[in-house]
Amino acid sequence: MRGYLFVFAQSHSEFRIPEIQSIAELYGFSLQLPELESVGPFVVIGLEKEDHARLLAKRCILLKSVYEFWGQGSTYEELHNSTRAHKSLWDPYQQDTSFRFFVTAYNHTIPQSRQRQIMEDFSYMAYLGKIELKQPELVMGCFEEYDDTRGLAKNRVKDGNFRQVYFGRLIEEGSARALIGHFDVKKRAYYGNTSMDAEMSLLMANQTKAAPGSLIYDPFMGTGSMAYPTAHFGALVIGSDIDGRQMRGKEKPAGVFRAATQYGLASRILGLFTFDMTRNPWRCGDLFDAIVTDPPYGVRAGAKRLGRKTEPSEKHKEVYRERLASGRTDQPYIPPTKPYELSDLARDLVLLSRYLLKPGGRLVFFLPTVTDEYEDVDIQSMLCEGMEVIANSLQDFGSWGRRLVTIKKTATTSFPPPVFNTNDDTSWLGPSGHVPAHKDFREKYFQGFRKENS
Repeated sequence: MRGYLFVFAQSHSEFRIPEIQSIAELYGFSLQLPELESVGPFVVIGLEKEDHARLLAKRCILLKSVYEFWGQGSTYEELHNSTRAHKSLWDPYQQDTSFRFFVTAYNHTIPQSRQRQIMEDFSYMAYLGKIELKQPELVMGCFEEYDDTRGLAKNRVKDGNFRQVYFGRLIEEGSARALIGHFDVKKRAYYGNTSMDAEMSLLMANQTKAAPGSLIYDPFMGTGSMAYPTAHFGALVIGSDIDGRQMRGKEKPAGVFRAATQYGLASRILGLFTFDMTRNPWRCGDLFDAIVTDPPYGVRAGAKRLGRKTEPSEKHKEVYRERLASGRTDQPYIPPTKPYELSDLARDLVLLSRYLLKPGGRLVFFLPTVTDEYEDVDIQSMLCEGMEVIANSLQDFGSWGRRLVTIKKTATTSFPPPVFNTNDDTSWLGPSGHVPAHKDFREKYFQGFRKENS
């Protein structure tokens, strides 16, 4: 495999590699990834073909550009030695190719005089073509990486320490990032206070491997934030919610359809249904290629399920019996609901997904966790037979964060409809009685994540 330099946007560092892997799997080619504990803004990845790099640049949301890798070093001397060793890659452009050369840095500002000096140091390449700034045939980039200084006192630390420098030939600019502005929530015809931001919903859509011909389901549809990007990539979408008002809004047609029409995607929204996830109408499994959702966790809107918080009093029962006896059925029946605890919801969502997903299908959802209490076993404890975690990326907010969890159905056999426990139990407990960091998240959030003994 040949090396390609990937230049990422300066956001969501933990989401970079899972997104690249998902899109590579979607298009059916393999990657050679470096063994790194953390992924910086510049990563060299092995690919079999240059066309594969172009496919990734056109689909991955976090990818700014892809370069053919020509050199790397922790000093400029190492960089030039590495570049000379790759002469077979850049030698064909020496004679009559118009070119442009630029130098940039991450977490650092390079003075113009130093940029000029860096360019002159590559004189051994002896390019004879015309320098063209607007539409060159060849674009070469030199990228310096410095330590991240975010969170440090600006008056003390201006730049981090120099780490690496990379050099290569531009293959493709990332075009998918333009979709963030296209799906901007503020410009949307219908949205709510819990609508997912455009960049994150696009990342989730890529994790589902949405593509023409795929069928995707959102069991907590809300205002439809997951539906639009998945439909944009060609998928057909079905949504449901226990509260149909979230999907419909106050005007006609339904709010989700109005927003989908704005994007030209209404024909790909197959239907919206109102029901409790644990009392669903699905009568056969192995239906969907992916399930993608952002379950409510109680900060802005709490999850609900059918049932009563407490048993009705004898007085209420008597009033109900009199109403039925008198034949007064003019008022619609509104079923009672009760809170749906997040740890129970997550466990039930995995069970439902195992039933509804096709073999190899994916469940993609957000799970909020308390930072100091989180352990890897929290995610593992919600799994069931035939389901496997393939990605777990954290969006860190300090004392808490939300994890984008991607679970794959590895089982090849069908499963019967799941039976959901309607009573409180302790099946969410991990090994040795460990309590997951997402248990009772709503209460912990409003208490400011204070320790019980403080």
